[in-house]
Amino acid sequence: MNIWNELYNEAIKVQNDRTISPFIVAGGVAAAILTKKGNIYVGVCIDTASTLGMCAERNAIANMITNGESQIDKVVAVMEDGSVGSPCGACREYMMQLDKDSGEIEILTELDGFKTVKLKELIPDWWGRDRFLKNEK
Repeated sequence: MNIWNELYNEAIKVQNDRTISPFIVAGGVAAAILTKKGNIYVGVCIDTASTLGMCAERNAIANMITNGESQIDKVVAVMEDGSVGSPCGACREYMMQLDKDSGEIEILTELDGFKTVKLKELIPDWWGRDRFLKNEK
């Protein structure tokens, strides 16, 4: 099976739009990430009345970090209608701060034909690049 299909299917498994309370809904969007070590982590969006929610991508990243990893290879976000979409600006920034090579993260933007884009294309001239370079010395 194609890795993009596998990631898409893993995200679909957890995508379950549901009401948690009168203030919280979850699962409208789901994400799956593939790490550099070859592991897959998933997450769902959690939307709250007070805007303290979490995107599906950051939820998946939290699962990855909880399990001792911090380097992402690929990301798939599945929207409510089953299409795939690009991470929001906050998720893009969060991913960039994980690792000096995060700009190389591949993001699925179209399921048909498996069209992808690298994170560095979505967030060019990233402000934090110099800080990673200083830490390498």
